[in-house]
Amino acid sequence: MNAMNQLKQYSDVGFETSVRSADAHQLILLLFQGAMLAISAARNHLQRKEIPLKGKSISQAISIIDEGLKASLNMEVGGEMVQNLSALYGYMSRRLFQANLQNSVEILDEVAGLLTELKSAWEAIGKVPAAVEKQAVADAAAPATAPAASSGAGKLKGRAALYERI
Repeated sequence: MNAMNQLKQYSDVGFETSVRSADAHQLILLLFQGAMLAISAARNHLQRKEIPLKGKSISQAISIIDEGLKASLNMEVGGEMVQNLSALYGYMSRRLFQANLQNSVEILDEVAGLLTELKSAWEAIGKVPAAVEKQAVADAAAPATAPAASSGAGKLKGRAALYERI
């Protein structure tokens, strides 16, 4: 077994471990990361004129977006925001298809940029529950008659409701 195969096996084991230990939020982050890595690989293949490998990497990115990210959306609960996100995922898939047909690094970079922005937003959403939990602990420790406790509880409920909608 050569060194590249060993490295790939090691990488695959690390990925499987990440997936098995991830919660739903982390799984979405892994999907973003996987799509971005596939686009990066497609870009590298395109620059090296490895057209079949470029097509395979773009197909992988499209599959991650359509069958992972888009499929994970709850269209019944998310309202307008989820509909917009679904449309954006559809746009990204179409653009990747165009990038494949046109051998366009620019389109690959465009979609990678969109994914990077969404991933950053998703990471920020993951930090909200920790802040909400910290506020809940502070509110629980404060006297019930303190004005800050009641306003903090209202803010906490508002944040929790916002997070549940997302």
